[in-house]
Amino acid sequence: MNDLPILQGIRVIELAGGIAGPAAGLQLSEAGADVIRIEPPGGAPDSEAVLFSVLNRGKRRLALDLDSPAGRASLARLLDHSDVLLHDLGPAQALAHGLDDVALSRNYPRLIVSAIGGWPARHPLANAPARETLVLARLGLLDEQPGHRDGPIFVRMPFANWLAAWFCAIGIMARLIARRRDGRGGVAHTSLAQAALAPMSMHWSRAQQPTPAFARGLSKSTPIPLHRCLDGVWVHVHYSPDKAPWMAEALAAMGPAAVAAENATYPPSHVAPNFGANKAIMATRPARDWVEHFWAHDVAAQVAAPFGAIYASTQARVNGYVLALDDPRRGTVLQPGPAYTGAPPPRVRGPLQGLEEVAPATPRARLQAAPVAPAGDAALPPLAGVKVLDLGAYLAGPFATMLLADLGAEVIKVEPPDGDAMRRLERVFAGTQRGKLGVTLKLGEPGAEPALAALVRWADVVHHNIRLPAARKLGVDHAALSAIKPSLVFCHISAYGPAGEQKDWPGFDQLMQAACGWETACGGAGNPPMWLRFGVGDYFAALSSVFAVLLALYRQSEDGQGQMVSASLLGATLPTVAEAVMLADGSVTPIAALDAAQTGVSPDHRLYRCLDGWLAVAALDACEAQALAALAGAPGQREAWFAARRREQALTLLSAARVPAEPALERQGEAFHDDPGHAAAGLHARYRHAVYGELEQVGAFWDFGDLPLTLDRAPPALGQHSRQVWKLLGLDAAQVAALEQQGLSSTLQPSNGHP
Repeated sequence: MNDLPILQGIRVIELAGGIAGPAAGLQLSEAGADVIRIEPPGGAPDSEAVLFSVLNRGKRRLALDLDSPAGRASLARLLDHSDVLLHDLGPAQALAHGLDDVALSRNYPRLIVSAIGGWPARHPLANAPARETLVLARLGLLDEQPGHRDGPIFVRMPFANWLAAWFCAIGIMARLIARRRDGRGGVAHTSLAQAALAPMSMHWSRAQQPTPAFARGLSKSTPIPLHRCLDGVWVHVHYSPDKAPWMAEALAAMGPAAVAAENATYPPSHVAPNFGANKAIMATRPARDWVEHFWAHDVAAQVAAPFGAIYASTQARVNGYVLALDDPRRGTVLQPGPAYTGAPPPRVRGPLQGLEEVAPATPRARLQAAPVAPAGDAALPPLAGVKVLDLGAYLAGPFATMLLADLGAEVIKVEPPDGDAMRRLERVFAGTQRGKLGVTLKLGEPGAEPALAALVRWADVVHHNIRLPAARKLGVDHAALSAIKPSLVFCHISAYGPAGEQKDWPGFDQLMQAACGWETACGGAGNPPMWLRFGVGDYFAALSSVFAVLLALYRQSEDGQGQMVSASLLGATLPTVAEAVMLADGSVTPIAALDAAQTGVSPDHRLYRCLDGWLAVAALDACEAQALAALAGAPGQREAWFAARRREQALTLLSAARVPAEPALERQGEAFHDDPGHAAAGLHARYRHAVYGELEQVGAFWDFGDLPLTLDRAPPALGQHSRQVWKLLGLDAAQVAALEQQGLSSTLQPSNGHP
């Protein structure tokens, strides 16, 4: 096998600040690309920050004054010899710098350009400041987060930035794959808004003929099983702990009447039928005793840890999710490592480098223009021709394969005849399944083996998140499937990583939020921990797995060899802790704390309540902060200033003073689908579903310009395409009949006029 880094020879120019752009550049760098980061003379304004030192480790840093002719000429020379430009300029800014898509395509036909804006280029807000809080406020997502008070809640975790970084890196990889096919570059844009909407795919959808379960959705008021223990420490338990011996004994001792009385004090929970009784019982023992007992009995649970404590985790270290680096300012520190594994594995290139004043030599020849495509040739999606077998369930696995389908891959989803475990949450299930052909097959049964083998021989990629001991019993582990097809790219998502004591343990998004300290951080000063409702760990894991798959496919196009890649909930969530590092003495560097009212992290970056609603302010540079102070007074006076005004009046005054602000919209689930600006930007998708009729969902997560996405196939009903798939794979009528007679497969029977 080729041991050279997969992206060796690829040069990336990074012109971006904040989190999303640098985090995407870091992924490309550690996959082998030569990343040259462009900063202003004297360095970036945040170059002293811990987060900057992590996100920009190992990259080359170059000072260029892009407002000067010499600086622009140096950048042009670099682009002549580069494969990718990654930037965070809005369309107007890009045009002013001569870096708009039209100019770049004309001057550098093989260059791949990925912009991360606040909003898509075709959105009315495309040139608004790319500030996450403002994007979430305008979308209405701050109102989707439960809190310790009514109204929109400031979301402390910058999840949209971290998701956007993965979308950017994936878009670039998809374009690199397409460039090998088509011989030309092009755009691979994404935005904070598109990234923020990814988790809403499980909530914001609308059906012409919804079933009661689809219409009900998953309310933000559903109680989350975060329980305070005897020692005051909180534990997050996922699914019912009732069968764990201590809990079972305590429930029996309480008796049915007392259990019912405790349960009645809380709304019903879809994950824990005895939520109230569980909470009362958890208060009788220390947290560590509970989690060790739960772990011993296969119950998924995690302490809601302080922010950054995860760096001391043996499980994180053994998987390389935490690494030690010699920080030039802080000495030896522990910080996040790579989030996925592959062959060869991602390689950390060392700590933050110094800022260079002279552009590096460019030994590569200038990239040549692409051949002109024959007239009339239809543009293909980036992953056209790639075949993916999806054996996953819940969220992380299926969302990953849905993204591959969006990018043009043909995806077959396999689920048992009685359905994926998430089908009971119909809207959540549908939000991870579009673009797939749905087939039912009871894995692990001898009679199903020929059908499984046919599926594997058809596929280029197999992807799932079944726990590996169960996968081996079912015959869908890497060893079993690569024996059928050695060239297979096999991707597995686990909870805690492929190595260590916890490698086969159950785990869910909520537990990774707890372990990494985000539940504590999102609760606000002095408050109980709070789960971030957006299921971010599942989406981080899905995206990191897609990046790993695309790297493997890129390498496979060179050597024809298959490989196993892996991602995990823990590995993908841990990079978001990069705001802090652990010092040699075991202490963790401080982060900006969310206030007790859950309104924000400073007077300049927070939510304010007006006479008729909330708005968000993000005055993040010195000039903006000064303008806010001149308009609304000192920090102690501002709440009164906002409270005395209607929201539109306050926003008009803030805009005139050049203070970035947006309304914190509420109850946007329905309004989202009716917004013409969102429609113009491609944020809507619509197709006909076999059960729901017309189905509307969150739309495109990328803009590839001349290359289309594939957003025209509704999520499959149970068994909808079984016979179609078996015919595609060459199974004859007798084989299909045998599968159905043995209860190993089933097919949708149309009824009530549904297609």
